[in-house]
Amino acid sequence: MTQHTPYQSFPNTFKQQLLAGQRLIGCWCSLASPVATEVLGVAGFDWILLDGEHSPNDAITFVPQLMALKDSRSAPVVRPTCNNTVEIKRLLDAGFYNFLIPMVQSAEDAAEAVAATRYPPEGVRGVSVAQRSNRYGTVPNYFQDINRQISVMVQIESPQGVAAAADIAATPGVDGVFVGPSDLAATYGHLGNAAHPEVQAAIAHIFATAKQAGKASGILAPVEADARRYMAMGATFVAVGSDLGAFRSATQALKDRYAA
Repeated sequence: MTQHTPYQSFPNTFKQQLLAGQRLIGCWCSLASPVATEVLGVAGFDWILLDGEHSPNDAITFVPQLMALKDSRSAPVVRPTCNNTVEIKRLLDAGFYNFLIPMVQSAEDAAEAVAATRYPPEGVRGVSVAQRSNRYGTVPNYFQDINRQISVMVQIESPQGVAAAADIAATPGVDGVFVGPSDLAATYGHLGNAAHPEVQAAIAHIFATAKQAGKASGILAPVEADARRYMAMGATFVAVGSDLGAFRSATQALKDRYAA
């Protein structure tokens, strides 16, 4: 059995791997359950996205899930409800180091997201002397080191974001650009059809501009053929499924095996 080293959030090895262009395979976590999150952590994905946008999560429910991943090699990544400075501050204090910010449509949006994750003078993060992220005030040199430990990935999900992709990817502090294929398809007028040629062309453009800027690119692709195609197109951090999807398909398949 493969032995995995527990993920160490400080220093942020996930950010180092992301910037190095390593292929990082992840999984979406939407059930808001620390037990489900712990099971995903046992599987040994490179990263696990704890979702706050389309799941019943908040700062309180996230903390037990972070605790559940303490012995896992999987890096926790959080997606807040939106690009909100106060919410991001609370998630930072709760112990997150890796952020996926939804619906970023301009370089200004991207810069705001980065600023929210940095203490002044590099950003606008509010200061709490003792919180979970600095082990309640016991991490040496936390305030001197933490800004460089945070990773920020931004989601492009609209034609406006696609048009500004080069500027978004070039924004200082943005470590990766992520495609939200469902919202991207919807905003192009192809709801439920991310395979539409117009949407696929937009995705290819995002990947290409990220590569030109020297930034990582990623996507959510629960269908294996899609995931492998996107990796061939240059995506380096790819979520290949979700706890909800795996649970739903497995329970349905189990029931169907015994159907009359």
